Amino acid sequence: MLMREIAESVTRSAIESVLPERAVKEALAADPICSDSPNGNVVLVAIGKAAWRMASAAHDLLGQRIARGCVITKDGHSLGAIGKLEIFEAAHPVLEQRNLDATRKALSMLTGLTERDTILFLVSGGGSALFESPQEGVSLADIADMTSQLLACGADIVEINTLRKRISSVKGGRFAMACMPASVRCVILSDVPGDRLDSIASGPACPDLSTCEDALEIVRRYRLNLPKNVMDRLGVETPKALDNVRTQITGSGPVLCESARSLLSGKGFDAALLTTTLDCEAASAGAFFAALAREAVRNRAARSRPLAFIAGGETVVHLRGKGKGGRCQEMALAAALGMRELEGVVFVAAGSDGTDGPTDAAGGIVDGQTVRRMKDRGIKAQEMLDDNDAYHALSASGDLLVTGPTGTNVNDLAVLLVE
Repeated sequence: MLMREIAESVTRSAIESVLPERAVKEALAADPICSDSPNGNVVLVAIGKAAWRMASAAHDLLGQRIARGCVITKDGHSLGAIGKLEIFEAAHPVLEQRNLDATRKALSMLTGLTERDTILFLVSGGGSALFESPQEGVSLADIADMTSQLLACGADIVEINTLRKRISSVKGGRFAMACMPASVRCVILSDVPGDRLDSIASGPACPDLSTCEDALEIVRRYRLNLPKNVMDRLGVETPKALDNVRTQITGSGPVLCESARSLLSGKGFDAALLTTTLDCEAASAGAFFAALAREAVRNRAARSRPLAFIAGGETVVHLRGKGKGGRCQEMALAAALGMRELEGVVFVAAGSDGTDGPTDAAGGIVDGQTVRRMKDRGIKAQEMLDDNDAYHALSASGDLLVTGPTGTNVNDLAVLLVE
C-alpha cells in the first residue's frame, strides 16, 4: 500500500474507533437508568455534532424508558427519526435563531420533573454554538458578533467558552441548575484538549472553573470590542458547585491518537505519539511537522523502518486574509510548503467530525509534490496560505481530505509518515 493510502486509511480507521455508538453503550450498559425497574422518567437531551449518533445509541438501550427528548445537531448531521425524540439541525459555528428555538424546546422538556427523574444529557463537540439561550439583555446578534471576533483573533477553545458561558443561561453549569430537582446523567465525547469538563460545550452541566477576571482578561488580551450589555454579563459569576450531576467522558482525543499509533505500529512503523494537546497556530504546527519530515529524511540511511509522528488537539488560526479553509487545511498547506520536493513523506491533518471549518472537507493530505502540483495549476502556495485560502489551494492540487460528516467530534488528528 502506498504511503498516501496508508495515511488516509489510518486516519479513517482511527476516527471509526471514536464513533459514539460504542462509547455511549459502554457508558450506559450498567447504569441504573437502564434497569427494568425504573425509578422515575428519563428525559434525553443530546447536543453537538455527534448528538444524533449518541442519541440513537442511547435509544437502542433505553427504548420506552425515555419519556421524551430532543437532539440538537449541526446541519447535515442528522440521519433521520429516532423514536419519539424531536430532531433539530442548527447552525455552527456562528449560531442563528433556530439554535435558540431548538434550545428553548429542550428547556421546555424540563417542566414538571421531580427528584425521581433523570435527564440523560449527551454532549459532544459543537455544543457551545448549537445549544444556546442568551442571558436576559443579550441578543443573538451580540453572541454572533462576539463569537466572530473570538474566531478571527485566534482565541483557543477554552478562551472562547470562558466568554460564551457568561452570556448564556444554559452554559457554565446553568443547564444543570435548570434541571433541578431532577438528577443529570451526563455522557461526554470530549473535543477539548486535556478534557477540561467546564470547557466541553461550555460546560452546561459542569461547575465552572473560570472566573469573571479570566473573562475580562481575555477581552483585554484580544482587544475585543463588546457592548456594555455583554460586558455587564461577563462580570456575573457562574455556578461553582452542582450536586445533581454524574458525568462520564467516554470518548476523547487521546483515544483517537492512540488508535492511530496502534494501527501504524501494526503496519511496521516506528510510531511516536507526540502530544494530544496541540494548541498552537495551525500554520506553526504544519511548519513543525515539516521540520520533522526534513530531519527524518536527512537521517533516513540510519534506520530500517518507516517513521510515524502523531499529534492531536485543536490548533487556532489568526485570520489575515479572506480565503476559505479550516485549521486542519491550513496546517496541511503549511506542512506542504516545508516539505516541498521531499521524497517518501506524507502528512495528513483531519478534523474528526469530517467538517474542517466552514467547508465540506475534513482537512488535507499532502506530500513533497503538493506545492509543485499547485504551481502547475497556477497556484502560489505561500500567497494562498497568507490569504487563509487553504481550501482552494488544496482543492487545486487534489489534496483535500473529504470524509463527509463522521458523526463524532473529538479534536483533530495530525499524522506524518516518512519512508
